[in-house]
Amino acid sequence: MKLLAAVGLLFLGAGTGVATIAVHDLTWGLALAVAATAVTAYALPAGWWSRLAFAVGWVAMVGWLAVPRPEGDYLISQDWQGYLVLGLGMLLLVVGLATLPRPRRAATLP
Repeated sequence: MKLLAAVGLLFLGAGTGVATIAVHDLTWGLALAVAATAVTAYALPAGWWSRLAFAVGWVAMVGWLAVPRPEGDYLISQDWQGYLVLGLGMLLLVVGLATLPRPRRAATLP
């Protein structure tokens, strides 16, 4: 069940990343995209199958869209909005990794 949730949240993160790239040139769109990404990441429980899956999907899609296209243009603008989106991706990935639960130690027999 957790694997299915992880795949779904991976696709949700990718969709949110595409939407962020689509509206990041507009100031109100960037504010809405940052708020939607932050609230979703905060609302998801910590773990590899939830918050980290969403973060990896978001960062992977934004990273894939940041690569120059064959025509030579970019989808992410080279201004403060574009750098804010890239910074948000780095912050989202750090938060997703930093909030992973600590591994449990195996019980030792006396």
